[in-house]
Amino acid sequence: MEHALRSAGIALDIAQTTGPGDAAALAAARAAGHDAVFVLGGDGTVTEVLGALAGRGIAVGILPAGTGNLLARAVGIPLAPRRAASVLLRGERRPLDLARLRDGTHFAVAAGIGIDAEMLRGTTPALKRRLGVLAYVISGARAAIADAWLGRTFTAVVTVDGVTHEVEALSVLVANVGRLLDGWITAAPGTSPDDGVADVCVYAPRTLPQALRVAWRMLRGRFPDDGLTRFYRGRTVRLEARPRKAVEADGELLADTVLDLAVLPRAATLLVPPK
Repeated sequence: MEHALRSAGIALDIAQTTGPGDAAALAAARAAGHDAVFVLGGDGTVTEVLGALAGRGIAVGILPAGTGNLLARAVGIPLAPRRAASVLLRGERRPLDLARLRDGTHFAVAAGIGIDAEMLRGTTPALKRRLGVLAYVISGARAAIADAWLGRTFTAVVTVDGVTHEVEALSVLVANVGRLLDGWITAAPGTSPDDGVADVCVYAPRTLPQALRVAWRMLRGRFPDDGLTRFYRGRTVRLEARPRKAVEADGELLADTVLDLAVLPRAATLLVPPK
């Protein structure tokens, strides 16, 4: 990747991370005076940089090197880092909403309680090395089948723009990006990553056949209004589960068990492939 950038006449200032938080600190300290920041890493590292540069108008180019690479996939960036670098050098700038959590961190793709957090817990490093993103799919399917089979729903207390909804759910996702895994899965209809709102997706099957029906709808991108799925949209979201459950954001398990966020409309700028 470095060769591809230098051969295009790009002057580089390279910095390496050693642990969580480093990417945000490096971006905040060193991005001034640069036209763009390229990030070689997964969704967690990319989100750190996007959050650190929120509102500064500095474009971020993703060189995918993680397991899921959900944001790169969503905007059509090639998954081979060297090819991504070549494509993004001819790329376009695109605004992107961010969601800011109450601890000051951000997410760009999605956060949630339920199946997606269980999926992360059940995916071992060895499985990720062997299967890549398929490891998450297998782990998520296993968790969904087990919870649906045993009827392990929970009460989700969802407050969107000050209005509270209390619903039974198997999983709840707050999505900034609606189509995942190269468009194979639709989390919510009509979601756009630069529309200024978050989409709260409540998945409420109570049996295994109902869970399979919801999964089929996510593959087709069509969601009949029959109570198995519910959707809310807003600028501020507070989400908690009773009993308490693990919470994740952009593929990282959080210490908090409450998801409390505000949308920052078009706070980030991405480099995306030219149309």
